[in-house]
Amino acid sequence: MPTTIDADTHVDETEDTWEYLLPSEREFKPTVVVPDPVNRPQVRHWVIDRERQPRLTRNDEKTRTTVAARELLDVKLRLRDMDSLDVQTHVIYPTTFLIQPTARPDIDLALKRSYNRWLGDRCAESGGRLRWMCLPPVMNMAETIKELRWAKDHGAVGVSKKGNQEGGKVLTDPYFYDLWQEANDLDMAVCIHTGSGIPNLRANREAAGSNRVPFASLPDAFTSLVLNKIPQKYPKIRWGFIEAASGWIPHELYKIGRRLGHPGEQQRSDDLLTLNDLPQGFDIKRDALKEFNLFVTCQVDEDLPYILQFAGEDNLVIGSDYTHADQSMERNFQDVLHARVEAGDLSASALNKMLYDNPKRLYAL
Repeated sequence: MPTTIDADTHVDETEDTWEYLLPSEREFKPTVVVPDPVNRPQVRHWVIDRERQPRLTRNDEKTRTTVAARELLDVKLRLRDMDSLDVQTHVIYPTTFLIQPTARPDIDLALKRSYNRWLGDRCAESGGRLRWMCLPPVMNMAETIKELRWAKDHGAVGVSKKGNQEGGKVLTDPYFYDLWQEANDLDMAVCIHTGSGIPNLRANREAAGSNRVPFASLPDAFTSLVLNKIPQKYPKIRWGFIEAASGWIPHELYKIGRRLGHPGEQQRSDDLLTLNDLPQGFDIKRDALKEFNLFVTCQVDEDLPYILQFAGEDNLVIGSDYTHADQSMERNFQDVLHARVEAGDLSASALNKMLYDNPKRLYAL
């Protein structure tokens, strides 16, 4: 039996994704435009709420996948690809929704609800090998709670959240407390994937320039969650920080430790973490990830011996970024890590935990 759980894979949304819209929501159905079909037929967009959103035409050779597997048009084909890679489980994140496509709550709810039902149905055909992350329509918290409950009953293993503003609110805003409580009660992970919750509208793109998907939102989210005691308030949630490497862990733990040791006058609040909130003998640089249920995806070529001194062996996971072909793609990540074990650069126990034990705990598989 394959002994790898791929902690970060993707699906490319397709026309079928929107077939679960309610009859009253059909006007919101995304359409596809190809601005220059003669000279650049590969450039295409979804049109959502009158704004263009990326719909990439992927290269089979570069991604080493096929459209039928990427869009889950053929679930059995994706499973056969997983078999060839010695992978037991894919945990699936979206593509289009890595960047928030609309500022309208009604459209947001319609599209995310349709996505959740589409992906839930596709994954149901996999015999439990394809698991997925629920997209919460956070601009409507009552509907978000309904989506989490439906998703939990239909194979979802967690909630996909943005690290920067989403629904106009920062991650630690009390507005999200109902979401955290529901995820806690349902025993679902909350995973913050690289992306942006700021609507990808033309005006916002022009203001943000090339920084539309801020890398720093994940380290910032990590630190702000800890300092605001969110993991302590919701102790059953496993928090994932996905596709932003892991080399930032030592720096963020240093920042947290520095804040605790030098709180300053502005830090004197019962809502913020202090040394009195921590167990006796607690070392923030050694114990934080395990104590607060924090999991981070790493890359195969990082300085893992150094990072493991801070993260420990029990809280790093890894993924292939399956379907995408960018700097995070690592289709054969097991082979690279096994080579590092053979070279004496990584322990076999750390490897086995990253490939299986840790993602199994993160996603409660």
